[in-house]
Amino acid sequence: MERRLPIGIEDFKEMIENDYYYVDKSGFVKELLDNRSEVSLLMRPRRFGKTLSLSMLKYYFEKAYDENGSETDNRSLFEGLRIMEAGELYTKHMGQYPVISLSLKSAKQPDFELAFTMLKSQIADEFCRHHGVADRLEESDRKRFLMFMQESGENAQYLDALAFLSRILREVYEKKVILLIDEYDVPLENAYFNGFYQQMTTFIRSLFESALKTNANLEFAVVTGSLRISKESIFTGFNNLKMVSLLDVDYSEQFGFTQAEVDRMLQYYGITGREEEGKAWYDGYQFGKTEVYNPWSILMYVDKLRLDRDAIPRPYWANTLSNSIIRELVERADSSVKQELEMLIAGGTIEKPVHEDITYEDIYRTADNLWNFLFFTGYLKKVEERQEDVANYLTLALPDLEVKYIYQNTILEWFDRKIRHKDLTGIYNALLKKETQLLEREISVNLMETISFYDYREKYYHSFLGSLLKMMDGYTIKSNRESGLGRSVLQLLSAPYDGIAIIMELKVADTYAQLVEKAEEALIQIEEKQYDAELRLEGYHTFIKYGISFYKKLCKVMCR
Repeated sequence: MERRLPIGIEDFKEMIENDYYYVDKSGFVKELLDNRSEVSLLMRPRRFGKTLSLSMLKYYFEKAYDENGSETDNRSLFEGLRIMEAGELYTKHMGQYPVISLSLKSAKQPDFELAFTMLKSQIADEFCRHHGVADRLEESDRKRFLMFMQESGENAQYLDALAFLSRILREVYEKKVILLIDEYDVPLENAYFNGFYQQMTTFIRSLFESALKTNANLEFAVVTGSLRISKESIFTGFNNLKMVSLLDVDYSEQFGFTQAEVDRMLQYYGITGREEEGKAWYDGYQFGKTEVYNPWSILMYVDKLRLDRDAIPRPYWANTLSNSIIRELVERADSSVKQELEMLIAGGTIEKPVHEDITYEDIYRTADNLWNFLFFTGYLKKVEERQEDVANYLTLALPDLEVKYIYQNTILEWFDRKIRHKDLTGIYNALLKKETQLLEREISVNLMETISFYDYREKYYHSFLGSLLKMMDGYTIKSNRESGLGRSVLQLLSAPYDGIAIIMELKVADTYAQLVEKAEEALIQIEEKQYDAELRLEGYHTFIKYGISFYKKLCKVMCR
């Protein structure tokens, strides 16, 4: 029987014991021990396996106990995995440390009180996981330990909760502690967009300072997130911190799937002929010098193909994120940003200076900060990197079709909202009065304001003009309707009793000089293919026919 794919499984033990398909990332343990820093901050986009990787570290390093309370280890979970082939230098660390494991994802709440309550609950759960040490503590420490378990402490007492727990665990087990913190920036991002950033920043900074900066009981710590929050914001004065971003070669294969790993997965499930499609949709991320697939999306894609060989690719990653940052970019875009977005969506590149040390408060201060945020959170990929004087520059592109979909969909939603709030009566009146010059100006003005993503093909102009005209009161818009000897592009139809039909044929010119020729060609096509024939049978008697040609964001309108 085929192994199930681990959709949504983030606990390493659950994955192994239930025989899910596992892409072996146990080499992470070896690389971590080889490159160990007292505190490692690893930054990767959401849904790229950070939680599962930290779970694996917990089971590898933590002292384990059987049902009788006897000390054991989790060696059985790692049988057959790469780390077991690495040798005694690495396997001797298995099951040797007390481990504190904390996820901050639950702090994604609408206000500070709820977010803080969820963080207290997560901290309490970790104290409960180590409840066995409570009876071995002196009375004052025991009371404090139980206070954290019961979530009964004052808010200020939680500022050093992790430091306290690490001291207790070291004293009881006589071994320094490994601290694992997952998604450290989720509370910060959430707090920024919900208006309590300073409160959350103050708490996280204090929690981290006591646990990571001045903690003599710490063996090492691994912290994961998506964004490198400025040292001045969270990691003030940390001299024991190693930051690993998307630009670094460290751990480049440990998050996301390599081509070889995807090939093995497809082979295991007997999926052939869809390799290029999967690559186009979900591959293209560049971590250090390694190209990787989005693991969440390719897993979902393979899972669908496993059950239905005709399944089509979908934007799985996009549907797990708010994508609010893309909306902000689009809504704040000036003319230069719009041009850059058009270039990216058309498959081109842009170049931006690198700013790794930013805070959420900095994101919207400059366009460069916003582009950097998009890069570090997975909405752009590095193509090239260069240095000029003391500044580093990145050549950026869209990683794959899935991310392209996010941009396109966001632009469509933005334009749709914008159209609803615009006064378009000028265009509508001009259509009915055959005022071609006014139409040309109004259509071109609106084209200048939007963002194209079809490389100025007919499909783009069709979608654009349809969006402008669909709000015309008293008229129904029909697209590519069968009529006469062919298909007209757009028809605006009044109520049948009024009998007015506006027929539009669109053409795309290769040069500005071709605008008139193409508009005339469009008008001739309406007549030759008798686009009005079927409408006459339906009772329409008054026809306005437009040939409209486009060159980039300019147009020519002809009427008869």
